[in-house]
Amino acid sequence: MNVTYHWKTVGQVEIFYRQAGASEAPVILLLHGFPSSSRMFDSLFPLLSSRYHLVALDYPGFGHSAAPPPERFAYTFDHLAQVTDQFTESLGLTQYVLYLQDYGGPIGFRLALAHPERVQALIVQNAVAHEEGLGSLWAARRAFWANRGSNEAKLRENFLSLEATRLRHVGTSPNVDRYNPDLWTDELAFLLQLGQDRIQLDLFYDYRNNVASYPRWQEYLQSHRPPMLVVWGKYDPSFTTAGATAYGREVPDAEIYLLEAGHFALDEAAQEIAARIDAFLTSRGIGKRV
Repeated sequence: MNVTYHWKTVGQVEIFYRQAGASEAPVILLLHGFPSSSRMFDSLFPLLSSRYHLVALDYPGFGHSAAPPPERFAYTFDHLAQVTDQFTESLGLTQYVLYLQDYGGPIGFRLALAHPERVQALIVQNAVAHEEGLGSLWAARRAFWANRGSNEAKLRENFLSLEATRLRHVGTSPNVDRYNPDLWTDELAFLLQLGQDRIQLDLFYDYRNNVASYPRWQEYLQSHRPPMLVVWGKYDPSFTTAGATAYGREVPDAEIYLLEAGHFALDEAAQEIAARIDAFLTSRGIGKRV
């Protein structure tokens, strides 16, 4: 396996991405969550790149991609999806399997709605498209959406804390010894960079438009019935397991697995997730050895 690392100018933004696997192999486009980056998929690369072409980018404002200030770049999910779409077109990706995790869900569903013919399958890992998937922790976000001015300081204090950053990974997992603390200390260092609080608060505020879009995403699933694999860390403190099983309403033949893992299920279950991905795609005629 040879992972390579690149930057590409998309519009006016420098986008970082990593990739591995033969260019003629089936493409898996890996869409990361908050507050991570394409780095979250490092554990999948050695497990899948012999059979698939893996491509993982950092969105604007994340990882090694450029982070223009909000005065010059609108941090909305519509805009991140637009940049991601332009990125895929710049690489000539005309068909792909979408791997959706956390923020990757809102971005990936926008891609799917814009180009349903390009989507060969969906892999959903702790990414919500149903109201029941939002746990009790979302009460603070809903208050923020209702009144940004009155709730912004409290929300900023929470997401910039070490404990909140740690809990995103560990959640309620009984296997805390499996988690490398570098995961959350690195992410907190990223969040504490100058200007990151403004970028992330804008995205938190815009997330209300994702919730409002759930019916459209569900309608897409019902009408297109894409091959779907759901691999869900059940110790997630933010997204409930009801959010995983709900996908079965729109796609009755979806394969849904609740894993012994947290929100970032690859932290604990990379081997299992990779095996399930390979078996799933092979069964759907997508995973072919090259």
